[in-house]
Amino acid sequence: MTSTDPTSTAPAATAPSAAPESAAPTEMDTEHHHGYISDKSRYLARLKRIEGQARGLHRMVDEEKYCIDILTQVSALKSALNGVALGLLEDHMQHCVLDAARASGEEGAEKLQEASDAIARLVRS
Repeated sequence: MTSTDPTSTAPAATAPSAAPESAAPTEMDTEHHHGYISDKSRYLARLKRIEGQARGLHRMVDEEKYCIDILTQVSALKSALNGVALGLLEDHMQHCVLDAARASGEEGAEKLQEASDAIARLVRS
């Protein structure tokens, strides 16, 4: 990932899960995996930290902390979420959109439109 990697400070501990040998392949196994799967553990770790930030905001309001201090933490939380969103978007473009474009022009156009719609939602929020 690039410098927008929201997970760069998280440990890269990934343990492959072993499926039973008798398990039949699922649709996910035979088709497409989402682009973020290789960084799933880091995304989950980052989201867990974001959860902690949100709980901290709740506690600050409950304890009637200074408004500007709370707003500063809201800004930090938004920035952390934006970092996750940008990382997911980058993964989507590099994997899902690229794979779809290689498969067919129509499928690629659909995935590109999905990405454009997601970007528009992120910009509006």
